[in-house]
Amino acid sequence: MSETDEVDGAVASRLIHASSNIRSIRINGTQDQHYLSNKISTAKYSFLSFVPKFLYEQFRRLANVFFLSIGLLQQIPNVSPTGRFVTIVPFSVILALTALKELVEDYKRHRADDKTNNSLVEVLADGGNWQKKPWKDLKVGDVVRVVNGQFFPSDLVLLASCEPMGMCNIETSNLDGETNLKIRSALLLTCVYDTQVKISELQGEIRCELPNKSLYEFQGNISISRSSDDWTPLNPNSILLRGAKLMNTDWIHGVVIYTGHETKLLMNSTKAPLKRSRIDCVTNSQIILLFFILVAIAIVSALGNWILTECFDDNHQIYWGPFEGNNFFYNVLTFFILYNNLIPISLQVTLEFVRFIQAFFINWDEGMFHKPSNTYALARTSNLNEELGQIKYVFSDKTGTLTENIMEFKRASIAGVSYSISADEEQSDLIRHLREKSKSKAIIEDFLVLMAMCHTVIPDTKDDGVIHYNASSPDEKALVEGAARYGYHFVDRKPDTVVLKTPNGMEEYTILNIIEFTSDRKRMTVIARTPSNEIKLFVKGADTMVSERLANDPVSRKFFDQTLDHCVEYAVEGLRTLFLAVRSVSEEEYHEWQLKYRDASMDLFDREKAIAEAAEDIEKELTLLGATAIEDKLQEGVPEAIADLLEANIKVWLLTGDKQETAINIGHSCRLLKGDTPIITLNDERSIRQDISNHVEEFRNNCSLGNNDNNVSLVIDGKTLGHVLRDDPLKRTFFDLCNSCSSVICCRVSPSQKAEVVDLVTKFTGEVSLAIGDGANDVAMIQKANVGVGISGNEGLQAANSSDFAIAQFRFITRLLFVHGSWNYTRVSKVILYSFYKNICLYVIELWYALYNYWSGQVLFERWTIGMYNIFFTSMPPIAMGIFDHQCTAETRLSHPVMYQSTQLSEYFNIKIFWFWVLKSLIHSVILYWLPLVFYGYGNVWQSGNSGGYLVLGNTVYSLVVVTVCIKSGLEMDSWSWLTHLSLWGSIAFWFVFLVCYSCFWPLGIPFAPNMAGMFSILAKSPIFWLSMLLVPVVTLLPDICYKVYRVAFHASKTDIIRIAEIQNMNVDPFVEDGGSSHSNQGSLAFVLRRLQKLNPKNRRSSGSNTGYAFSQEEDGVVSQSEVVRRKSRAPRHDKDAPGVSGIKLSPTLEESESGITSKSNSIVRFNDLGGTKTSLTSPNSESLSNTPFLVTTRTKELPSPQSPIKINSKFSSYKQYAHNPSERHPLRERTNETPV
Repeated sequence: MSETDEVDGAVASRLIHASSNIRSIRINGTQDQHYLSNKISTAKYSFLSFVPKFLYEQFRRLANVFFLSIGLLQQIPNVSPTGRFVTIVPFSVILALTALKELVEDYKRHRADDKTNNSLVEVLADGGNWQKKPWKDLKVGDVVRVVNGQFFPSDLVLLASCEPMGMCNIETSNLDGETNLKIRSALLLTCVYDTQVKISELQGEIRCELPNKSLYEFQGNISISRSSDDWTPLNPNSILLRGAKLMNTDWIHGVVIYTGHETKLLMNSTKAPLKRSRIDCVTNSQIILLFFILVAIAIVSALGNWILTECFDDNHQIYWGPFEGNNFFYNVLTFFILYNNLIPISLQVTLEFVRFIQAFFINWDEGMFHKPSNTYALARTSNLNEELGQIKYVFSDKTGTLTENIMEFKRASIAGVSYSISADEEQSDLIRHLREKSKSKAIIEDFLVLMAMCHTVIPDTKDDGVIHYNASSPDEKALVEGAARYGYHFVDRKPDTVVLKTPNGMEEYTILNIIEFTSDRKRMTVIARTPSNEIKLFVKGADTMVSERLANDPVSRKFFDQTLDHCVEYAVEGLRTLFLAVRSVSEEEYHEWQLKYRDASMDLFDREKAIAEAAEDIEKELTLLGATAIEDKLQEGVPEAIADLLEANIKVWLLTGDKQETAINIGHSCRLLKGDTPIITLNDERSIRQDISNHVEEFRNNCSLGNNDNNVSLVIDGKTLGHVLRDDPLKRTFFDLCNSCSSVICCRVSPSQKAEVVDLVTKFTGEVSLAIGDGANDVAMIQKANVGVGISGNEGLQAANSSDFAIAQFRFITRLLFVHGSWNYTRVSKVILYSFYKNICLYVIELWYALYNYWSGQVLFERWTIGMYNIFFTSMPPIAMGIFDHQCTAETRLSHPVMYQSTQLSEYFNIKIFWFWVLKSLIHSVILYWLPLVFYGYGNVWQSGNSGGYLVLGNTVYSLVVVTVCIKSGLEMDSWSWLTHLSLWGSIAFWFVFLVCYSCFWPLGIPFAPNMAGMFSILAKSPIFWLSMLLVPVVTLLPDICYKVYRVAFHASKTDIIRIAEIQNMNVDPFVEDGGSSHSNQGSLAFVLRRLQKLNPKNRRSSGSNTGYAFSQEEDGVVSQSEVVRRKSRAPRHDKDAPGVSGIKLSPTLEESESGITSKSNSIVRFNDLGGTKTSLTSPNSESLSNTPFLVTTRTKELPSPQSPIKINSKFSSYKQYAHNPSERHPLRERTNETPV
């Protein structure tokens, strides 16, 4: 037995004790207690539970309870004026369709469950033979054999494999989305049971923690001896989880520990938290208010009935008769039923259908398709489609979200010397120092050995002999590949050894202990026995963690200052840094510490904490070797996307685990920070309260507190942030400070802190927030935000699977918000408003009719037409509106992010607008009822002189309502297609076709609707009917038309202006930037059209051809020449940091003047010769900007006029485009607050 498997029995026996918190499993034996079956069910319903569970789910919605109550009230004799089935039948149809959808979806789940449960696996039978059994028959304690390519049927402890040392490769994409292979290894204690004979003789016991959700943690012990004191700790590296797949390994033996719904995969199959959009919340609150109004109207109507029937005698003299409570109550119910359709019964069904189709539009959008990964956007929920149009705050992770998460080893600081990784390794200084007998050779060797050994990478040697590395962490893969470039190749891994191919030959290091990386430790440690039989401790981790554990002697800290300076330099370049340190450990010290570590490793209750405490005892007195620097490039389009978000008045917060300098540089690279932006730095927790108070007071004195237009940014580290979040009074002040800044960067933050920051902002602002990330550490933040967006990137699919929407690249967020978010917000807003409008227009007429018929409770319309109004005659316009309507094309919205502000500020749906529509529908209902009533008072209905009764008036009014509300839907649509035309005119036509057919039922012998017999013939012969069809809709809708014309003509919003420009094919950028406002005379239609006509590109003459020129640059400028690369600009839009029609903008401070380009800071650009000669840029500021290169392409050879656009094609493709002051004091040396406002 090796060093790592020797166990002190006395220590172990104290840890293993009987407890209800421990699961005891007999290997190959009968269990002492009953465990869950391995049969799983992901279906919602069973044959017996469908009806009760379905009804419970449906009637949790208050709207369904309301309509069910109405349907039941209508069954009371002599109460319902509309008949018994007018509400219950349509409601039942809606419930039946919903039930059918649920049944179809659940049937698919049952089929998938059956397929999984009946999959076969080999199980060790009583006779020692392998027997194939369905997965559902597996029991805890069974020994199974899984072959290559199979999924693990339950959670297993790996006992042995075909590999000599009990190792195997697995893929966990079903668990965490990571497709790279991972290594799992059996204990040396059990890996000898690799044959059928041996495994059949295996007897033992496993004691482990109870089932839980943690995919990456496991605590347990195993014993295969007869002695109850001989225990060996188990760890996650020996666990094979259900859902993972065996790869590149012929077979494994494992013992079942968790089954069925107690496996970690099934325990993690939980639904995301329920989120509701703002529109839904506002709508529900208004429905509740409408309900009380409905009750009030019913009571008032019943009082009217009582007054007219009980308080007047036959001569219409006032007579106060006795009040009969029973009759009054029945009358209240009658009128309540009569008016109940003020709340549209079809609203929820319409919204669900519309959102369902909108989600498909998101999923099918080619504009968000990522070709390299063959990935489309995915709407994982349709309930938040419109919420995408109201985002005010975006919280973004950095690695893998803003960056590619494809790491490359670029720089290294070793023994105080900074090395750049060159393309030709043979010519590099690092190789030369290795080959020479320099003083730093031993340090360089330890440095490269640490890079090649301290990781969890899996080597995969191909047939051609080339080694490919599979890693769950791109950083580790980059370090291993970096070491290989300099001759230190990681060749093979066994359970207790690592084989390296070095310039000295093949070397084998015995791995004694691995203390893994955690978000709290922020470091990884490997204790190994070197080929020279020396025990060494290798540590890599965050600079803050490693520097605290360095020895205080001059030798151990000899290169600390130089290394720290190099790390600041690397961070300024946007590189990710790690400190590397080493320590030699004596045999006596190691064996003494090993006892403590084994004690901690066998703790079944708080193993992680115990191991962390044990690690502190040996991770000390370290000697610093140096630091590594890894480049993680920005994703394509990230700077442009963030610039667009800021232009759309969206506040962007960057939450990253990187160090402060790296975070600041990333902020510059992605345009979150501008070159001249003052930065408030908070990294001293001791004075944080005073610092925040000082900055808040300064903002308050400048009258700019809470104004996010301040050109100030804030940077805070995780340690200081943690102190703020623990202090409730300080949180409010801190938020006021953040809300006064244009951007916020939180660095060195943990996953829980990310979620707390999102919750803090959402709580204090009440605004809609969006969190976006790509890793498991972003899940908490994504679920806490109002809208969660996951990036399906290199860190797996955990974030994407926990999100509301998934995209492949960060740049797609602009299309998701500006196009789909804005479109869906306006569509859903219109659907809700129109649904209430059309219902109030029709059903409030019953109130006006009650005034006319002395509150008798008589209905004006035929009862079945009342029920079919929402289902057939007016159902298609809101659906067409919710699916196809849009303001401006996607390209226009992407080119003008300012348009997003109209939806962000809830200009299309709020309480004020809701009740404005209610008032408008009340006015329309008055016109639609009283005007036809006036018309019918001036003559007979048809030529025979007979009267048609109330139904003639009712069907006339009904026809007018259908025509009017359908045309009203057309007035509200901003775009038209043949489908929208079909929905509008088809609905009107369908009503008249129905009226013709319905009028013929009784004459044709169909015993239905006798009072409708010949109704269409009566109406068709009435000139008043046709006159009403022509005049009443026009009179009703004319005020709406006039209002829309007036608003666009005299108070055009920016959206109106851009829409007009799009229709006229004009360039609108200059006018919008100059401030076309709905609150000034510049918003008038005449002014807009004159400006647009002047700015129309068709009226300008273009001359010359494309030529290029560049500004020269001095050698020691702030921005080095290698840090600036060419980028193609996005035509036709000109954003703030790119040239627009108003001139060239080389920096946020540059403006156009009549003589050339000038700067607000007195910087001057002289146009000497646009044909390509040098032009200088000088500044009186302390930081020289002279001779900074910018590659410019223009369409003219002459100096352009102020109206002519100049195209600048330049791009900063990596973090290197901006520089942070390297001379700034590092927080490890001295924590100070930098750069006051």
